[in-house]
Amino acid sequence: MKKHRTLGVIGGGFMARAILLGALSKGILSTDDILVCDPSADCLEYFAGLGIAVSADNRDAVRTCEYLLLAVKPQTFPAVADELRGEPFPVIISIMAGRTKEGIRRETNASAIARVMPNLPCSIGVGMTAIDASELSDPARQFVLGLFLSVGKVIETEESLLNAVTAVSGSGPAYVYLFLRAFIEAAVEQGLRQDQAETLVYQTFAGGLSMAQTSGKSLDELIAAVSSKGGTTIAALDSFRNDGFEKSVVRAVSAAALRAEELSQ
Repeated sequence: MKKHRTLGVIGGGFMARAILLGALSKGILSTDDILVCDPSADCLEYFAGLGIAVSADNRDAVRTCEYLLLAVKPQTFPAVADELRGEPFPVIISIMAGRTKEGIRRETNASAIARVMPNLPCSIGVGMTAIDASELSDPARQFVLGLFLSVGKVIETEESLLNAVTAVSGSGPAYVYLFLRAFIEAAVEQGLRQDQAETLVYQTFAGGLSMAQTSGKSLDELIAAVSSKGGTTIAALDSFRNDGFEKSVVRAVSAAALRAEELSQ
């Protein structure tokens, strides 16, 4: 069957929507270039409302598109692969956590696979994505890079590091939100109103991040710039250290990386 569309998508969930909306907004793709497959009628209705072709049959994406974005849960993949067994696969772009290229190839017999780990802020165009496109042709690699540059920043890395990437930037937004929530709750405990606490905390994080990215100073230098001997900042930092905060972060990221490794088995 003639490949008359550029990108087929299996799984029309939140991340697939973020990627497609970014690609459309940046002109990487047009609605005529895309086919989305999903068993949910509501999901298909959403994409059809954008002018994108839809299908409940995953085989349509494999048969008619040059690239296939696998945007299903890792646990769902074996059933999808079984449904598509025997089909000639196009270039696969997988955003499934933990699923290795070797494992995907074993299930699909695909000849070219890129593994990609995006994160939630892709949905607002400030995502962080890591890509292993090492076995793709240069035009295919450039397409994959362009697709994810449309929703934020991109780094290329070897596949062996993608579980670590999953634990850092893939899961990382949740760590940020958890700390923000705890910080806001602590501010309210000190007598601030909820709206005051949120404004103070969000702007403090935004300003701190901006300085970390643009000041040219190391993180240790920035910490020292806020701290003075015997002052309030030192009291808080000592409390963090006494509670094992930094080591707890290391343990949490390690736990996420281990779970990504387990998903690859």
